[in-house]
Amino acid sequence: MVGIFHMARHTFATMSLSKGVPMESVSKMLGHTNLKTTQIYARITNKKIEHDMEELAGKLGKFNTAMGM
Repeated sequence: MVGIFHMARHTFATMSLSKGVPMESVSKMLGHTNLKTTQIYARITNKKIEHDMEELAGKLGKFNTAMGM
């Protein structure tokens, strides 16, 4: 039964992060006091990193446009 509970926590953390919930929030939800503990549960996929970089590029593009660059 402990294995199922661990898998559920891992899945929750991974899915939350992939949907954009900040690591700090997931850490608190899981009751962790250290982010390193949360990182054990959460696998950041290449897809998530790609998505984050695209969001950053969009924000930088808007900033550059606003600054007349």
